[in-house]
Order: sequence, then C-alpha cells, then structure tokens
Amino acid sequence: MSRTITCTRYGSDQEGLDKPPLPGPQGEKIYETVSKQAWQEWQSLQTMLINEKHLRLIDPEARKYLSEQMWRYFNNEPVDRAEGYTPRNDS
Repeated sequence: MSRTITCTRYGSDQEGLDKPPLPGPQGEKIYETVSKQAWQEWQSLQTMLINEKHLRLIDPEARKYLSEQMWRYFNNEPVDRAEGYTPRNDS
C-alpha cells in the first residue's frame, strides 16, 4: 500500500517513496518530505547535470554541488541548468 506525504516540491499530498533513497538523515528527510514524482524528476535533472557539466561523483565538491542543487529543487528555488540545453519535444 502506498503512503501519502506532503511534498515540499508540490506543496500538496502526494504518493511517497517506498523507502529512503539515501542512507542516513538526508535519506530520511527525503523519505518524509519528497514525493515519488518529485524524486523521479530530480533523478532526471541530476543525470542531466552530471552529464552536461561533466561531474565526477568521486569528487567531494561535485557531490556537494549536487546535494545543494537537490535541496534547491525540492524547495522550489532556482537550480542550475546545462547551458544551451533544450528538452526534446517528442510530439
């Protein structure tokens, strides 16, 4: 059975994640406050940032940058986008 949480990204009740997506307090906070939809959207944005900005996840600064961008995204603050990136239009 799915659980419902009040999503910080959407400001409404949404379907919650099945389990914390990360270990520790940060994963618990995401589990309690971020919807499944918002998490999936963040995963897509994170992948784009990693690829377009050539981030190396072994680099602590890259991980710190992604964490900052993630919380900005979940709190509806401006986030970085890849320069010149335009989403594909499948219509």
